[in-house]
Amino acid sequence: MAPNKDDGANAMSFSNTEAVAREMDATDPLRKWRDEFHIPTAPNGEPVIYLCGNSLGLQPKRTRSILEQELDDWARLGVEAHFDGMRPWYSYHEQFRETGARLVGARPGEVVMMNSLTVNLHLMMVSFYRPTRERYKILIDYPTFPSDTYAVKTQIIHHGLDPADALTVMQPREGENTLRTEDIEHAIEREGDSIALVLLAGVNFFTGQFYDIPRITKAAQARGCVMGVDLAHAAGNVPLQLHDWNVDFACWCNYKYLNSGPGAVAACFVHERHGRNIDLPRFAGWWGNDPDSRFKMHLQPEFVARQGADGWQLSNPPIMALAPVVASMEIFDAVGMAALREKSLKLTGYLEFLLDQIPNKRYEVITPRDPAARGAQLSILAHDEPKALFKRLQQQHVVGDFREPNVIRVAPAPLYNSFHDVWRFAKILAGQR
Repeated sequence: MAPNKDDGANAMSFSNTEAVAREMDATDPLRKWRDEFHIPTAPNGEPVIYLCGNSLGLQPKRTRSILEQELDDWARLGVEAHFDGMRPWYSYHEQFRETGARLVGARPGEVVMMNSLTVNLHLMMVSFYRPTRERYKILIDYPTFPSDTYAVKTQIIHHGLDPADALTVMQPREGENTLRTEDIEHAIEREGDSIALVLLAGVNFFTGQFYDIPRITKAAQARGCVMGVDLAHAAGNVPLQLHDWNVDFACWCNYKYLNSGPGAVAACFVHERHGRNIDLPRFAGWWGNDPDSRFKMHLQPEFVARQGADGWQLSNPPIMALAPVVASMEIFDAVGMAALREKSLKLTGYLEFLLDQIPNKRYEVITPRDPAARGAQLSILAHDEPKALFKRLQQQHVVGDFREPNVIRVAPAPLYNSFHDVWRFAKILAGQR
């Protein structure tokens, strides 16, 4: 599903009474999933208002048993658990081929769980950022997550180029907080002959803007540019169709909306047209090698890439770090992104409605008002003493996060956040004068 103007969330009508919030929770078809998660509690024993799934998702209750199963198999079987464990370690990553693909609208074989997000970005740029004398620039959005900026700049330097020349950063128009799609298209059209790679966030970490990925991908590829996407804030948050959108590659972490734990193993998408090309330049490791020759070791020292995204793996999968991803994928596959998006639109729309009811000029929401152009996150720009405001929210057991210099990000996650969570947050914010 591409971003569009027809989501219907704009037409929703809400009321700001607690009774209505409770009623929406009672009729919520996803309400049972909240019980699948550990909700942190305040000192008084009440659940905190956890609106920070865009930074670190809550722990699924099933995670512990899945992780303990791997520990038990290790204790019981030792090395034999690679083949005889409940979930054999040798092929552990393969269990995500279909669930991971369904999550982001890919085909089996186009998604692999591996490494961390920034490592995967580097590995992708080794293959897909191949600058020439004429086509050498990388186009990114602003504000860009710092780790992405560091990765891009160092890749440019690695090729003997100067980021001051080879990096183009798209800024919103003066007086605006988010990028217009037409301005991105114009930048690509204007500089396309010199752009090697367009690398955007799927959802901008700072503003919460959901970019029109299929439209931008089409514009980039029409000018001969490779299209890559950082889905850190998009995977598990918004519906994606990476294969049909023809995105060249994408990377994401699994610890935000995907609830796989701090520093969880990340994921990578490589479109099948590239995955079939085993001669594509890459950094190699033995788990990316063709399994038929992987254990010939010194008898066959030359790397032969496995087809598909698996061919970019470096090392055997870290089982204890991948086990929480199993729990996450089970839940997301059971619920489905369509149902999650339906609730998310209503939940975030309700939050926006409640914020609009507060007569206060001390802050404004900088996330797009068009529901199709955002995910679960609303970014609140505070005009007056932003850190003090955030601290007062924390003191009343609101868990969001603060981004310098003056933005408070709140993200009601549809798997475990309730409408009453949102109502409570708005009531607390309304009391901050």
